[in-house]
Amino acid sequence: MLKGRSHSSRITEATPVSEASEDVLLAAAMQYDDAALGELYDRYEAKIFNYIYRRTGEEALAEDFTAQVFLKMLESIRDQKAWHSSFSGWLYRIAHNLVIDHYRRRGRQGSVDIEEASPTAPEEHNPAVTVEHTLEAERLRAAIRRLTDEQAEVVSLRFLEGYSISEVASMMNRTEGAIKALQYRAVATLRTLLYEQSR
Repeated sequence: MLKGRSHSSRITEATPVSEASEDVLLAAAMQYDDAALGELYDRYEAKIFNYIYRRTGEEALAEDFTAQVFLKMLESIRDQKAWHSSFSGWLYRIAHNLVIDHYRRRGRQGSVDIEEASPTAPEEHNPAVTVEHTLEAERLRAAIRRLTDEQAEVVSLRFLEGYSISEVASMMNRTEGAIKALQYRAVATLRTLLYEQSR
């Protein structure tokens, strides 16, 4: 929870909500400030959607899960069970758990119907290239699903979302050394899995 804040929990009229620091927004959000909640949504909605979409390859599912992430945020604020350290890490953890639960329900080797899958290279008009990109993306998603939950989260945050080691460590509440070790093991496993798939 956010404790010991010395600043006001309301966003002042002198500071536009879009320019407020995250700490100010979070304190105001804990007081159900609509402007703060809206700004937090605006800052993170696209990032959370992209994270989920890259893990699932399903646009409608990513939209649904993104909505669920922010609904859980509101429920947690209401129940006073919100984030304890990194807010962004907390949101990504909710998103990660939704994706993991989805694949557990569907079976770890879930597949994507080629006709329903969105192409990963929309600028390409060559159907053969589009299908090849779609199959490569699905092979990668299938390999990531075979990693441990923590390894999959590190790979997604580091390589799909582009966060640094220190940012991922903060988000996952782990040391940088632990993140490096998870990343090393995950990449080695992925290399093996992708090699096996290509044989």
